Amino acid sequence: MTVTKAAPPRPDRPDADEPQGRQLNSPLVLTMLLLLVVALQGQIRGALAAPVMQSWMTVFVAVVVQALPFLVLGVLLSAALAVFVPPSFFARALPKRPTLAVPVAGMAGAVLPGCECASVPVAGALVRRGVTPAAALAFLLSAPAINPIVLTATAVAFPGNPEMVLARFVASLLVACAMGWLWHRLGRTDWLKPPSRPSTDGLGKGAAFWGSVRHDVMHAGGFLVVGAMAAATLKAVVPEHWLRSAADNPVVSVLALAILAVLLSICSEADAFVAASLSQFSLTARLAFLVVGPMIDLKLFAMQAGTFGRGFALRFAPATFALAVLMSVLVGAVLL
Repeated sequence: MTVTKAAPPRPDRPDADEPQGRQLNSPLVLTMLLLLVVALQGQIRGALAAPVMQSWMTVFVAVVVQALPFLVLGVLLSAALAVFVPPSFFARALPKRPTLAVPVAGMAGAVLPGCECASVPVAGALVRRGVTPAAALAFLLSAPAINPIVLTATAVAFPGNPEMVLARFVASLLVACAMGWLWHRLGRTDWLKPPSRPSTDGLGKGAAFWGSVRHDVMHAGGFLVVGAMAAATLKAVVPEHWLRSAADNPVVSVLALAILAVLLSICSEADAFVAASLSQFSLTARLAFLVVGPMIDLKLFAMQAGTFGRGFALRFAPATFALAVLMSVLVGAVLL
């Protein structure tokens, strides 16, 4: 039998297994990007010095700096719930019936000293640990709006109108419970898709905890940045005189401040001071600003979409916005 030896590869004919052409890699792309920035540094410096860009950067940094500490707090709480708290705890802590679990979870939001960025990962952890989604969503909405820090800040911001504290507490709790009951009645399982997390089987408690923290920071932090960029862009291009025109109409003023709360994406610990500064608007309109903002804004929509799925956010956010505006008007008519 004759054995034919394969001819050695010729230098002018690269082997078929070798990649054809020049391939880009991360160091090369970074180097090219840095060279481009250096070459265009004059134009970039001039663009960043423009008033619009200065306003954009101020809002972007403010949103991120305000939200990041509370996002980290929420991530730590989420990791602690996932690693250290047994699933049976939640079954014992909440009533068996979802209709009763919703108001209990809503009232539990009063004890979390954090903002809306903290409530999203915690609510995701509750769903993963077996809590009925209706109760977890009630907690998600109530925690950033009725916790002691937020209510204290509201009292300080409105020293001449102490009724604003009660109005904010009542309206926010009613919206949270109503949305929880609405989800229990109409929500579908396939609309809510909490993200999977890396398996912690075989890891110690400490390693599992920090692995969960790293996962949630990378996941939620990216959506926070996207939401902050969108809020900064809209804040920089909306003319201020629109606000002055809207304040003269009672209906338009409520809708204007509700939409403004969505666009500005201010942390719930700071939004009372912004609302107090909008003195040309009625107390009811400013109440709508305080109720809507902690429940749905640009960064929250992005984080909710990243945590529970885009289909969930597209249904949950508009319903929450409409109910928050309606409840603000009703509570404002009674208490303000």
